[in-house]
Amino acid sequence: MKTKTSRGFTLIELLVAISVMALLSLVSWRGLDSMSRATTQNQQRADAILTLQATLAQWGADLDAVTSIAQTRPIDWDGNVLRLTRRGSDPMAPSMQVVAWTLRPGTEGPRWQRWQSQAFTTRGEWQQAWNLAASWAQDGGTQAGGYNDVVLMPATGWQLYYFRDNTWTPAGSLPTAPANPANPASPVGPIVNMPDGVRLVISLPPGDGLSGTLTRDWVKPIVGGARS
Repeated sequence: MKTKTSRGFTLIELLVAISVMALLSLVSWRGLDSMSRATTQNQQRADAILTLQATLAQWGADLDAVTSIAQTRPIDWDGNVLRLTRRGSDPMAPSMQVVAWTLRPGTEGPRWQRWQSQAFTTRGEWQQAWNLAASWAQDGGTQAGGYNDVVLMPATGWQLYYFRDNTWTPAGSLPTAPANPANPASPVGPIVNMPDGVRLVISLPPGDGLSGTLTRDWVKPIVGGARS
C-alpha cells in the first residue's frame, strides 16, 4: 500500500515567490510615495491660494480706504515701495494711517511685505508716518519700531500702472489739483487725487505652490466697472 508524501516548495519556487513579493512591495511603496507627494503639493498649493486671497483682499481694502487730504499724498510709488494714506480701521474713532507695500529679501527668497503705521489725526503725524514708511522699505524697519509689518507671500518682482486719461501708464508721480476757492468746504492747499485705477502685476516664483505672473486691477469705486 502506497502512502502519500507531502511535497514542499522547491528552491526555485521560493526564489520566484520572494521576487514577486519584493516587486509588489516596490510598486506599493512607489504608489504610496506618489500619493504622499501629490498630497503635499496639493496642500502647498491650497496654502498658497489662501495666502494670495488674503493678501489681495488686504491690498484691495487699502486702496478702497485711500483718502485725499490737502497737503498730503494719497499714493506714491517710487519703483520700490508703494505708500498710501488711508482711513483708520476703527470707524468709532476717525483717524488716518499710512500703509506701505514693498518687496524685500528674506532667508527663503524675496517676500512681499506690508507695513502699517499707528493711527493719527494731524498733518504732522502724517508726515512722520510717511517718512517712516519710506525708511522701513529701505532698512527693514530699524527706524520704525513699534509699527506693524507683516511678511505676506513670496514674489520675484512687481510693477504698478495707473489708469488715467483712459489709458494704463506706468505708475509715477501724480499732478496736484488746486483747491477750489469758490467752495467753502474745499480744503486749503493743493490736493493730489487718486488715479482712476491701479494695476498690480506681480511675479510669483516657480515651485510647488502658485507660480507665474498675476495681474490684479483695482478701480476707484466712483469710476465704475473694471478696466481691462
